[in-house]
Amino acid sequence: MATDFEFEVSLWDQIYEMLRVQAQKIQTRHYKPDIIVGVARGGLVPARILMDLLETRDFAIIQIEYYKGINQPLKEPILKQCLNTQLTGQNVLLVDDVSDGGRSLALAKAHLQEKGAQQVKIATLYVKPGTITMPDYFEKQTTRWIVFPWDAKETVRKILQLQKGKRATNQEIGKLVKAGLPKKLAQKFLKDMQ
Repeated sequence: MATDFEFEVSLWDQIYEMLRVQAQKIQTRHYKPDIIVGVARGGLVPARILMDLLETRDFAIIQIEYYKGINQPLKEPILKQCLNTQLTGQNVLLVDDVSDGGRSLALAKAHLQEKGAQQVKIATLYVKPGTITMPDYFEKQTTRWIVFPWDAKETVRKILQLQKGKRATNQEIGKLVKAGLPKKLAQKFLKDMQ
């Protein structure tokens, strides 16, 4: 049985261009972060790229777990790795890949404020309708399940775990390829997992 949601595949060039545009917006609005904090796992790559584009020297990571599968959130997000530094008086740019429901970002922002941040601005690549935490900066809105280059194999693996039967799995992989995941890459992932 196929799932009732669609995929949106983001490729490296698209992501880099989105982040380049986002960095320009941040600079135009005269926000100069003292530190960029990436939310592991999805926000690590965008945070590192924004660090380069904004010429910000300090970088930190927090880890929040909220999803156990495709479109399957836990009841509440869990802060698995706290920030191990004080942020007293600092302007922070909190970066994640998507503000889905917004609960992870709300938890992350509260944690950074507890660490003494003067101001916390949030940047994501995507935002979904109905999020409770609207990022200060985002580039695209979607209702689809977003597949990033850094989690493409994980998505294929979760499709295999989710599906019952070869036909349903092939339908979902077909939807993923139609959304933009290169077919050869999907085939390699499937071969790797057999």
